[in-house]
Amino acid sequence: MTVHDSTIKLAASPRADTDLVAMLESLFADYRSKRGEPTATVNFDAVLWQRLDDLGLTRLTGDESRGGSGASWVESSVLLGAAAGAAAPVPLAEHDLLGGWLLEVADLSEGGGLRTVCQPDDGGLARTVPWARSATSIVALWKSDRGWRVADVPAASLSVTQARNLAGEPCDSVRFDICDLEDGADVSDDTAALYRLRGALARCAQAAGGIARVVEIVLAYVDERVQFGRPIGKFQAVQSLVADLAAEAALARAATDAAVARVVTTGWNDPGTPFTIGVAKSCVGHASSVVVRNSHQVLGALGTTLEHELPMLTKSILVHRSDFGSVHEWDTMLTDLSTEAGRDGLWPLITSRSDHPTA
Repeated sequence: MTVHDSTIKLAASPRADTDLVAMLESLFADYRSKRGEPTATVNFDAVLWQRLDDLGLTRLTGDESRGGSGASWVESSVLLGAAAGAAAPVPLAEHDLLGGWLLEVADLSEGGGLRTVCQPDDGGLARTVPWARSATSIVALWKSDRGWRVADVPAASLSVTQARNLAGEPCDSVRFDICDLEDGADVSDDTAALYRLRGALARCAQAAGGIARVVEIVLAYVDERVQFGRPIGKFQAVQSLVADLAAEAALARAATDAAVARVVTTGWNDPGTPFTIGVAKSCVGHASSVVVRNSHQVLGALGTTLEHELPMLTKSILVHRSDFGSVHEWDTMLTDLSTEAGRDGLWPLITSRSDHPTA
């Protein structure tokens, strides 16, 4: 294998508008060029968030009657991947696909400002809440004695204990007053399961985008780094590492795109949707291990320095691959679904389609 081209274009989800893809590539390439050197801790970028908001991207999938842009998961997956590839410190998934969606399901009004989302326990405590310290409000999905409820609580009225995850990202603990949670709106029992599926698919899109950027960095490095008089990309051992991580990146992208396509064409209630999202979560999770290991092996000590872009991406990929279910949990779920389907039911489970798209 010989590496000829060190540039990878942002991979688009099925039927993604080419103008949107080009705009996002340009926007986040500009962001990377002006971001400055990476740091050990990650903080919310209010300037970038305002720019995204001005473009109608922070509530991309929201209903237009509620101030959203009315886009589908196709467009959203492209946005999430592009932002993750630039390590953009903004809560696009939490604000739009999870928090904004919950408010629509509960028929609650959407106030202005930044929101994040969480699932408090019985005592009203939510741990590892992303971006809580920067949020204007926090949307809580909470199970009471009467069933599931959604509450939109102003952050100023909450107790937030700041913390960070292993990637250095804000990941706080939030204490809710039970009265605030009980004042929320009732939602169906299916909401919690759907919330998990949506969160899992969002993380797949983000990981696929981050992985694509890692591959781009690796390809550029093996062309530029010269050892023993030639680029290291000419050496078979390096080529093997690059081929493996590129194959895993392609698998992660293909599985994610397949899950997005299924959601858009057959909807969340299709019996095959959890299976397809599970496949994506599993493929992305296993791919993350290979991509992170091989990329750091290729770059060596350079890829571990604080000033380099690579560890900022790889740490985030590894930290978030267990969000909304670990790789083991999704692998177990896939095994159970396949076993339950049986010999005659597995193929229909994988390939079933509906005649009524719900994009």
